[in-house]
Amino acid sequence: MPDTPSRPRPPGTFKVGTVAGSDVLVSSSWFLVAGLIAIIMAPVVEVAQPGLGIWKYVAGVAFAVILYLSVLLHEASHAIVARRYGFPVSSITLHFLGGMTAIDGEARRPRQEFWIAVVGPLTSLAVGLVGLGLHQVTPDGLLLIAVNGLAGANLLVGLLNLVPGLPLDGGRVLKSLVWKITGSVHRGTIVAGWGGRLTAIAALGWPLLQERIFGTQAEPLDFVLAVVIAGFLWQGATAAMSSARLRSRLPHLVARELVRSTLVVPSDLPLSEAVRRAHDALASSVVTVTSSGVPVGIVSEAALAATPEDRRPWVPVSTVARTIEDGLRLPAAIGGEDLVTAITRMPASEYLLVEPDGSILGVLATADVDRAFRESAH
Repeated sequence: MPDTPSRPRPPGTFKVGTVAGSDVLVSSSWFLVAGLIAIIMAPVVEVAQPGLGIWKYVAGVAFAVILYLSVLLHEASHAIVARRYGFPVSSITLHFLGGMTAIDGEARRPRQEFWIAVVGPLTSLAVGLVGLGLHQVTPDGLLLIAVNGLAGANLLVGLLNLVPGLPLDGGRVLKSLVWKITGSVHRGTIVAGWGGRLTAIAALGWPLLQERIFGTQAEPLDFVLAVVIAGFLWQGATAAMSSARLRSRLPHLVARELVRSTLVVPSDLPLSEAVRRAHDALASSVVTVTSSGVPVGIVSEAALAATPEDRRPWVPVSTVARTIEDGLRLPAAIGGEDLVTAITRMPASEYLLVEPDGSILGVLATADVDRAFRESAH
């Protein structure tokens, strides 16, 4: 598979390398969490190896790096499986709450959704189990602290990511199962989205239950983290549900049903004559062709309106036509998500629709697609 074209990096991130064919980006928020981990780990490091002074904080930062390398392994597993299914993966971003893999496109079948999602938590659990195994042979000291922390963190991350609620991996697993059972990806997303909202509520109330369950008093930091995590989960679940509702309207978009009546004219025809012919033929769009009948341009409504009427007899119609590039030529049968993807990939105001035999069906206007999408919501 060819490498995914490089894209502008999101603000506040910088590239540190490439893994599984994808750029690895680190968010500036990572430094905040690295600092927090260093502060939290410093007393533990001091007990294990007294007298380190400022170096105990350096050891804490080193532990944060090791921990996030395991997060990178978790995300890389998502990327590898996604690529095996044919989905481009543009980047892996490490941030405050862990990591995110930017996969272009949506799973086409429940099986793809399941495996792309579940491989991440399984990888974290595997790293955690390896850490438990190394615990038996690792001598006391800083190395043992790192091994124990790595094992505990990865087991926790693996288990928490299997919680059945979006945007967690477990939510995508639940989505795939509901999708498989009901045949509706929309219903799967809505169910998993509600799972994510319930998980957010549980996360918000966790500090209040902490003392009752474990007998430990919740610290102010616990409440802050609970709010941050709950907000992340609620926002992610809500965004997924909103996206699902939008996608449920896409099947109503059929390019053939939205095509405009089109007049075909030679490229060198005077613009005024092309307008007259379109008016007589009741055509709402104009396509220019070569002398052999090959379509080469679509007349732009905006460019036509900007051309004064007194100049139109003296300029060829090709001067107000946009050249038909590959992305502006769409199959007449396209519709739904494929249509939206094609328009997003090559933004334009008009597209040429062609039949399987290469003949011209007509012109599709983006404005008509937008109007049909809005009307489908009512």
